[in-house]
Amino acid sequence: MPVQQAQSKWEGTLKQGKGVMQYGDVTGPFTFASRFEHGPGTNPEQLLGAAHSGCFSMFLSALLSEQGFVPTITTTAKVHLGEDDGPKITKIELLSSVSADGLTDDVLQIHGATAKQRCPVSRLFAGTEITLSLTLA
Repeated sequence: MPVQQAQSKWEGTLKQGKGVMQYGDVTGPFTFASRFEHGPGTNPEQLLGAAHSGCFSMFLSALLSEQGFVPTITTTAKVHLGEDDGPKITKIELLSSVSADGLTDDVLQIHGATAKQRCPVSRLFAGTEITLSLTLA
């Protein structure tokens, strides 16, 4: 398996400083305001949400594809940042909608639960509450 990488650069103090995160061809600025308030830019939690939603969707696609389905999957991950002896990711909500010819809700729920539990990013967050709302479109 390949080793993936990303990088960041931060300049200045926590509240007045600014940074840039880069992965692949994507570059995103981040600041204190974009992370802890509602300022412009991105933040590490958004990137983790993107990673988790993508990982879950791909894992679910693999499971459904093994059963002969050709799915279309749209997933949003809401990453909650709270406090526990400092900032901490306290919960991740996965909200996913799936369509595939012949797919039933029962089959979707079974494979969705497996994907939530076994995708590599979910495993990374072992010990963090991860919820799943899965609908058949």
